[in-house]
Amino acid sequence: MPNPKKAIRTVFPLLIVAMLMLLAGCGEQVIVMDPKGPIGQSQKDLIIIASVLCAAILVPVLLLTAYIVWKYRDKPGSKAVYKPNWSHSTAMETVWWGIPIVVIIILGTFTVKYTYALEPSKPIESDVKPITVQVTSLDWKWLFMYPEQGIATVNYLQIPERVPVKFELTSDAPMNSFWIPQLGGQMYTMSGMAMTLFLQADHVGKYYGSGANFSGEHFADMTFDVDAVTDEQFQKWVNEVKRSTPALTKAGYEHLATPGKANPQFFSAFPEGLFDQIVNKYAVGGGHAGHGGAAKKTEPIEATTNTSDTKR
Repeated sequence: MPNPKKAIRTVFPLLIVAMLMLLAGCGEQVIVMDPKGPIGQSQKDLIIIASVLCAAILVPVLLLTAYIVWKYRDKPGSKAVYKPNWSHSTAMETVWWGIPIVVIIILGTFTVKYTYALEPSKPIESDVKPITVQVTSLDWKWLFMYPEQGIATVNYLQIPERVPVKFELTSDAPMNSFWIPQLGGQMYTMSGMAMTLFLQADHVGKYYGSGANFSGEHFADMTFDVDAVTDEQFQKWVNEVKRSTPALTKAGYEHLATPGKANPQFFSAFPEGLFDQIVNKYAVGGGHAGHGGAAKKTEPIEATTNTSDTKR
């Protein structure tokens, strides 16, 4: 018959190794705790508050469990108090009901406060006018359109630092989730829906962006770089894209929307109203549901010129 103690000694190290291997793939979760914007910072604060409050219950329970198991284990000459007829203790009932109730009330209060403060479509308070970026998730790539600047990119995003960014999100493929971990939480992209998400980068730097939803064969390749730069650098980049890259046409978009991976691409222009057409193509009657914005109706877009792909 196998020795239980020997089996435990053998299995326990293997469990530790397996846990470390699983945690090695949690890069996105680690950088969440290194926020670079006001939304990410507030979300980090809520994570810390929730973790501390949960630990206030979990840690004492685990310690008491270990203490009880050790103290009342079956051993020769045990001096642990034995009370076979014990059934109630008002003091203990007060502790194990009162403390969790108080913690839940505190946690609920913080959660409600932060939930309303971090409503995704709520504009970020700033003296600077926000810029708009229209985001479309495709198989298996991201299309970013800058309606105010008149340019578009694929799998690459550049934004000015300390400027609120209003992301308008939709999908022309299976549902996905837009996520820049260091700037804020994820937001789903869905066909026929136009979702709104405000984020801001407070520091110049390169940030990781990805699709956080399983969406088929190459979902792991739906990643993109986010460069937060100074306003001068951003304007210089916009001018460079407008001067040196081709325009995205309707025919070019249809080609881009076919399933497949893509390298970063840049376009000096895109068809007017393309984002709304993408949203409306799946809606009955031409209108679409929105989060943080009114429904719109657009006219069909005609192709004008051919397109070509360029790398940055």
